[in-house]
This record gives sequence, structure tokens and C-alpha cells, in this order.
Amino acid sequence: MEFSFGDEYKGGPLALGLHKKGSFYDLVTTEQCRIVDEDVRKILRATLEYAKNADLAYYHKMKQEGYLRHLLVRKARKTGKILVDIVTTTQMEHDFAPWAEMLCSLSFEGEMAGILHTVNDAVGDTIRNDGTKVLWGQEYFTEEILGLRFRISPFSFFQTNSLGAEVLYTKVREMVGENRDKVIYDLYSGTGTIGQLLAPVAKEVIGVELIPEAVEAAKENAKQNGLTNCDFLAGDVLKMLDKIPKRPDFIVLDPPRDGIHPKALQKIIDYGVERMVYISCKPSSLARELVVLQEQGYCVEEVQCVDMFAQNPNVETVVLLSKKDK
Repeated sequence: MEFSFGDEYKGGPLALGLHKKGSFYDLVTTEQCRIVDEDVRKILRATLEYAKNADLAYYHKMKQEGYLRHLLVRKARKTGKILVDIVTTTQMEHDFAPWAEMLCSLSFEGEMAGILHTVNDAVGDTIRNDGTKVLWGQEYFTEEILGLRFRISPFSFFQTNSLGAEVLYTKVREMVGENRDKVIYDLYSGTGTIGQLLAPVAKEVIGVELIPEAVEAAKENAKQNGLTNCDFLAGDVLKMLDKIPKRPDFIVLDPPRDGIHPKALQKIIDYGVERMVYISCKPSSLARELVVLQEQGYCVEEVQCVDMFAQNPNVETVVLLSKKDK
């Protein structure tokens, strides 16, 4: 969960939670939200109480003044490990050691792995890492997916629903099939989850991801899992495709919500691979790009939706495509 600091209404009391529907400013302290478990709600309640007692001001987006910005809480479904990160500006200094000690004194169903403090002076309301300090424990935890272990930091992408992710990735692996003599591109690879799950059925997996931190985590994960045929590269997919000497035999795509840059999509099509798998978390982006893919020689063999997000209309969609002349 990514919670925001603010006020319940203009000039109102400090809040820590989610934006009200249709509002960029007003917040609701979501301590009763049942989509997340009690450990997360307990951390939210304790942090809000601490911030009020310490009289810490939240960051005003319009004035660009203030201190508290966000609270990130990640909990691994399989291992039960918890990672907490408070995000502030650098406009003042505060010792968060008492906050960390307070969190460590609480009783959780899971187990605390690390408590962090990140600074972010970006103007926009995005969570950016301008520097992170470990207040307690370590800066990552591990989660298990289909027998493999993955190291996860606050800013590395990982599916929010671990059990649902196992269903999703099992379907991807089924669509990819056996490719022991082939090179697989894992584009927009995140922490390398998909690439590593495919490594046992491929000659080599080459992953490309924009976020350097996620790439380092992917390399560490592959090493931890004993996989020697994975290579993960940091950079924008559009630019990196011109720098990889080995051409792909199979491509797996798992882009962000807005989809693939048109020029990058054309480069992917120009490889002419016989089959590819496209994983999408936004059906409208997928629909737009399937038109382009089908116009340029690919046909849809199979579509499978996976409902990974409780109590909301979003789904992950997995599509298997093949060259029409094949």
C-alpha cells in the first residue's frame, strides 16, 4: 500500500490514507480498509498517531511546503515479511528512530524485515527515491513465487497479489512452452520474476527494465535462485533494443499501464518472432496495441484474464500471439 499524508479537508486534521474519490487533495484515513490485512492497518494507525504527537507537518502540493509525503507498506504473502518506508521532503530534519522503535514494539502476525526513511523533493505527487536510510533491519525482504525466491525493495515492481501472481505466471509459462534452444526477451522485466520462471525452459533469457534498482534486484534474485542463463539490463526498452547483440526467438511483454511506446512496439514487431506473449494490466492499452500487432502480421491465439485485484474491476490479461503465416 502507498498511503499519502495530508488533511481530511482544507485546514482540517492530519490524515494518512487514500485520496477521496475525485479529489487530488482531500484524504481519508483508511484504517478500516479490509483489502489490506491488520498488520498494514496497525502500521498506518501507529504512524499517524506518532506524526500527530510529533507535530510534523505534511507536504502541501500547491505551496510546495512541508515535510511528510507518503508511507509505503509492503508485506509478503508467502513469507510474512514486512517492509515500511516513510517518505518526506528535506525541508526539515527529524529523527525517526523513536518511530522505528515504536513500530518494532508492536505485535504483528507477520515479521518486520526493515524500516526505512526516504527523501523526495520532487514537485509532482509521485514517489521518487532521492535517497534512503535504513532505520532498522534491512532495505528489502524476500517473497516466494512458484518455488523461487525474490528480493523486493520499496521501489521495485512486484505483483501485489502473490497467490494471484502464481496463477498468472503459471499461465504465462504454459503459453511459452518449451524453448530450450531459444533466446527469450523479457521486456519491462521488473525484478525479473517472469524471466527467472522461464529460465529453466529457455536457452537464455534477456530482461530489460528501466529502473536500475529493480535490475539489481533481478540479478541478485537470479543468483540466489541458482540461475545462470539470465541477463538483466537497465535502460529504456526503446533504446536498449538497439544495443542487444543477440536477437530473440520469443518475446514476453509486460509493460506499464500506458502500454508500449509506438516506436518500441515497431522494433519488437520487426524482430519477426514466431510467437510472443503480452501481459497487460490495462485492457484499453492492450486493445490499442493488438490492433497494430494484427495489422502487421500477428494473430491472437489465446486470451486469458486473471482476476488479481480484490473488490475492483481491474484484471491482468495474458495474450498469446503468433505469426499468421505460421
